[in-house]
Parts: sequence; C-alpha cells; structure tokens
Amino acid sequence: MDPNLHQKQGINHLNRVLAYAAMVEEDGAAQVHLTREDWHVVADTLFTMQTPKELLPGAIKGYELANDNRTIRLTTDGLVVDVEQM
Repeated sequence: MDPNLHQKQGINHLNRVLAYAAMVEEDGAAQVHLTREDWHVVADTLFTMQTPKELLPGAIKGYELANDNRTIRLTTDGLVVDVEQM
C-alpha cells in the first residue's frame, strides 16, 4: 500500500517527534507538543486511516490515546512519548 499525502505527512511528523523526544527525554519519558493541525494529522494517521504498521517508524512499538483522548502516547524501546497539542 502506498500512503496518501495525509499519511505521508503524519509519518513525517512521527519521525520528527521521535527525533525531538530523544533530545528532551528524562527518565524514560518525553513530552512533545504539536500544533493542533499537526496533532490531528498524526492522530488520523494512527487511528482513523488504517495505516499499515510497517509504514510507521520502526521505533514505535505501540501507541494509544490517553488523557481523555487529548494525548497520543507512543511507546518505543525504553521511552514513552506523550504528544500533546499546543
């Protein structure tokens, strides 16, 4: 499956989130903020567009919505990243 433009943007945002999270990580956790629009692109990519797992960054081991669906929580080996809206 080839990702559509929306999914490509979401995957790009996820790669950037993971890169930034590695720089701000403290005790195995990181908090990253995205604009409202970018957050929704990532949420669509993960939760509504049925993006195949093999298209997502390989570092992502799991993901879920948290904090009453206001936080996207990504799990990697040794790091939990909370993605929130600015």
